[in-house]
Amino acid sequence: MQLALTVVGPERDALAFGQSRILAALKDVRARVKEPRPLGEAAVDLILDAADLSEVRAAALQAIDGAPVDIAVQPLEGRRKRLFVADMDSTIIGCECLDELADYAGKKAEIAAITERAMRGELEFEGALRERVAMLKGLSVSALQSAYDERVQLNPGARTLVRTMAQNGTRCLLVSGGFTFFTSRVAEAAGFHAQRANTLGEGEGALTGLVGEPILGREAKLAALTEEAAALGLELSAAMAVGDGANDLAMIKAAGLGVAYRAKPIVAAEADAKVDFADLTALLYFQGYRAEEFVTD
Repeated sequence: MQLALTVVGPERDALAFGQSRILAALKDVRARVKEPRPLGEAAVDLILDAADLSEVRAAALQAIDGAPVDIAVQPLEGRRKRLFVADMDSTIIGCECLDELADYAGKKAEIAAITERAMRGELEFEGALRERVAMLKGLSVSALQSAYDERVQLNPGARTLVRTMAQNGTRCLLVSGGFTFFTSRVAEAAGFHAQRANTLGEGEGALTGLVGEPILGREAKLAALTEEAAALGLELSAAMAVGDGANDLAMIKAAGLGVAYRAKPIVAAEADAKVDFADLTALLYFQGYRAEEFVTD
């Protein structure tokens, strides 16, 4: 079996250090390394002849323990994905929108604590969302626009990631346990084809404290992945999913390449790959894109 072992660092020295440690470790698992293929200034593909993907991944992860690099190990064939499904909060953007809304209501610490527990998988997502939204009852709807304008920013590499995949024929979908007010704007800013999220109840210029039913949570994110793949006539192996919280885990595990981005431990432990150091363009390198192929306008 031919495997692609992609190594990405935040800068060149980190890449060189991580690559050297991995090359030494691969000798112990009888993986024959072909000539490395540079993908960018701080990214390289190691094309391998190896019998056991899990064995190679375990050896590589052990080798880079403590090194500031990210890796992905996967079959070489079919690694450019035709469907991309991404979480929004703390993945495509750098904040949790609900927590930022809570700040305008003077309840950020209280609500953020619930968010953290839910994202770690310690609370059932749907109930935790209802509880947090109820605490925002009476908040002016103008706070939504204020939160977007003042708090929401795309994470580094997000727009390049989405636009590059879209221009190469990949269907890109943003899914969130958050709210359509934000996903509609973030999807447009990043270049997603479509978005799915929850809705906030509004009345007389204020939030009602209610969230639209049914709530889009863990199972609905998985359903979005499977429905989009079916509509495109794709196997799930042709999909990539990325997220950071427990409600992303089902879609991450189902996708052909599931990526944990700056993720909670429960997610990082079960994803195919994780990105802890590089920016979101690492997901392009994982698919074999070269830096000169990136869409950066």
